[in-house]
Amino acid sequence: MDDFRILEIKQSVFEDNDREADALRSEMKEKGVFLLNLMSSPGSGKTTTLEGTIARLKDEFSIGVMEADIDSDVDARTIQQTGAKVIQLHTGGMCHLDAGMTRQGVDALGVAGIDLAILENVGNLVCPAEFDTGAAKNAMILSVPEGDDKPLKYPLMFTVCDVVLVNKMDVLPYFDFDLEAVKERVNQLNPSAKVIPISSRTGEGMDEWIAWLRSAVKAWRG
Repeated sequence: MDDFRILEIKQSVFEDNDREADALRSEMKEKGVFLLNLMSSPGSGKTTTLEGTIARLKDEFSIGVMEADIDSDVDARTIQQTGAKVIQLHTGGMCHLDAGMTRQGVDALGVAGIDLAILENVGNLVCPAEFDTGAAKNAMILSVPEGDDKPLKYPLMFTVCDVVLVNKMDVLPYFDFDLEAVKERVNQLNPSAKVIPISSRTGEGMDEWIAWLRSAVKAWRG
């Protein structure tokens, strides 16, 4: 029997995506645009956190937002009210964005004059973590009602993130949620990741988050 070639499709897909992500990241660096990839599960408070973030930084940076979703334009309409430049990305049923999709979003958004571009990824703790979008930094939101065991159940998401925002701290008294356990579990997976407890509703912890993001943007832009 003749020998035949075995092609690992998943590995090939990731390698191609990584090359495209590196190219996009380099282009954004040259243009002075900081691209943030914001991930979480549905209902964690991504859009509300994004609203608060824009409100606190819009006088310092020109901000553009790419809202990714399987369908609907609800989030884009919400963010539009902040005054930030925004487009809606429909994935056609796909549960994540890869570097190629992100590039399409960047081109459609138009980053000329943009300091901070934010990609609100599809709500999902699995697929978005697997694909490098070309972002300068990855952030994710874990909300208190989701439970403190998520770093154990979805380790890759916490491994690829530079910062973890623990949202809805205002409801902490009503849930069995161990913040210190989350910090320990994240640290075991990713010692360089910063964990910041916040409440996008009350504003708790938002100053620390904004300080982190402001510093990251300024460092990227040189």
